[in-house]
This record gives sequence, C-alpha cells and structure tokens, in this order.
Amino acid sequence: MSKLALGSHPFLLGFEQLERLVERTAKTDQNGYPPYNIEQTGETAYRVTLAVAGFGADDLSITVEDNQLVIRGRTSDEPGQRAYLHRGIAARQFQRTFVLADGVEVSGASIEHGLLHVDLMRSVPEPVVRNIKIRKSQE
Repeated sequence: MSKLALGSHPFLLGFEQLERLVERTAKTDQNGYPPYNIEQTGETAYRVTLAVAGFGADDLSITVEDNQLVIRGRTSDEPGQRAYLHRGIAARQFQRTFVLADGVEVSGASIEHGLLHVDLMRSVPEPVVRNIKIRKSQE
C-alpha cells in the first residue's frame, strides 16, 4: 500500500503548493525568541504580539514577503556602551516569520509596554457561482 502525499490526493486539484507550504511552515520553527502570542480578535481579525523588551520602534521592521509575515529586530546598542553587571533582558537580534493564508493582510502595528502588536485581517471572498456551458461535440 502506498501513502499519498497531502497535495497529490485526487480530490485536491490545484493544491500542489500545499505540501510546500507545510514544509516551509515547519522550517520557520525558531529558537523561541522572542516569545509571542497569536489571538483571534474578531471573526476575521487576528493579532500577533511579540515580547520585544529593549527594542524601540526604530529597531523593528515588519514586512510581508511571499505570503510570509517577517518581523525583524536589531538593537542599536553598540558593544561597550554599557557595563552590565547582569544582563537578563535579551536584546539580541531576531527574525520571526509567520506564514499567512491567501487573503490575510497586515492592517496595522503598534508597540506599547515592550509588546509589539501586529494586527491582521482576513478578507472574506464573495461566494461565486458560475454556470459552465457544455459544448456539443461535432459529429
């Protein structure tokens, strides 16, 4: 008995990219820094919140690249500027990616109290019903 790949099931026509998407999502698992939450804030609205203590708005960038939300952080702290006796607040550079479904758009971002909030909205497509005309073969 052979096992069918997820994207090659006969009823999933045109979903060849689904398997690649699942593989890409598995590769985005990072070291856990910075910690984050994902919450549903409405029927079609979501919020990704990252704990970014020590980062300012100028130290962060948010981009959408090929249906991936990419959040990067880089501190402008030069080594040697401060003499830490203990450094427990990690402010190292990071890149955190989230794969977005088709139709999900970033609607805004804000930073407050050391938390970066990225708001997402999913557009709901209108249902489309089309009748397909059947041609008669020329006999």
